[in-house]
Amino acid sequence: MAQASNGNSSSNNLVVPRANAALEQLKYEVAQELGITLSPDGYQGNKTSYENGSIGGYITKRLVTIAEQQLAGQFQ
Repeated sequence: MAQASNGNSSSNNLVVPRANAALEQLKYEVAQELGITLSPDGYQGNKTSYENGSIGGYITKRLVTIAEQQLAGQFQ
């Protein structure tokens, strides 16, 4: 597995590595909205699959919404 810059093991490779900080911020925002407290050390092994999946699902929804808005602006 590839080693992420924050020390967590991950197989996800960012197409735009500069986006890492924004994605991390988005993760914490989504978790807060869902009422899920994330560990400051990055370890999420104590979270349920449902909690981790919810965070990932809402991040995906938010990113799709942002992309749709950007695309809509290009074609107006």
